[in-house]
Amino acid sequence: MIIFLVLISGNLAAQEDWSWWNDQHGWEPGMPGWRNWLIISPGYLGPNALPVPEVKRGFIDNKTEIEITASNHFHSGDPTQDLSGRAFIPFAKGKIAIEMYGVLFEHYAYTEEIRNERISRDRDGKGTAIGDLYFTTLIQLVKDRKFPNTLFRMALKTASGTNLEAARYADAPGYFFDFSVSEDIGVEENFLFRPFGMIGFYSWQTNDELRLQNDALLYGLGADAVKNNWRFTALWSGYHGYKNNGDRPMQLNFDLRKDYDKTAIRFQYQHGLKDWLYKTVRFSFIWKLNPVQ
Repeated sequence: MIIFLVLISGNLAAQEDWSWWNDQHGWEPGMPGWRNWLIISPGYLGPNALPVPEVKRGFIDNKTEIEITASNHFHSGDPTQDLSGRAFIPFAKGKIAIEMYGVLFEHYAYTEEIRNERISRDRDGKGTAIGDLYFTTLIQLVKDRKFPNTLFRMALKTASGTNLEAARYADAPGYFFDFSVSEDIGVEENFLFRPFGMIGFYSWQTNDELRLQNDALLYGLGADAVKNNWRFTALWSGYHGYKNNGDRPMQLNFDLRKDYDKTAIRFQYQHGLKDWLYKTVRFSFIWKLNPVQ
């Protein structure tokens, strides 16, 4: 009898723990579970949940790179900090490459307003999370010819991110593929100007039982200014989902990179324009290994 009473009281306490969420969102027994209430789109998740993919430049770099990045996402209601990693490995004489990246650790502390807007079940809005892993294959289609450099990329997003209940990650797989092109004007030793662009397709799984998948047009347009071992980049990028539920992120990106013999450093600034309203500062340290043969 004592054990039975303990179990009953524990169950009642567990139910009572979510009464604040039930009252806030009008949930009653018999309604769909809380996972169905979340909005799986970049406008209603953390900054790393469904980010705009990095825009490639139409060619594969010939060196293996290992990159560690520290990021600070400024947002009045959801300041976030994270540490991420990336490995880029070219082979087949630079015609093919694989790339793996993801957020290794994320710290967040968002407001009650953001918590309620995102239908989060993290009551105090504070915690840590681990991000999704991405696995990418890149194939060089054209390089150093009269036709612009052309690169094809296909990527898989895993569902390894944690804290769905806190609306940090989508806990759903996805994929994207794109074509990027570029053209070099000038030489790096003096001054090189490189316009580039990207067009592609992005798709991810949602919790909408009628339309389980959201599809989006992926795009990007920018330019590099290169002199000696310095490279400055400015670009506009985003994707356009068809549900129009915060699934149309758009941002401006600025990137400054300095290369040394076996290392490089990189500063980035991302400014959200729509459906991803963070202002993000990143610092990266890069190790460069031997060039591919």
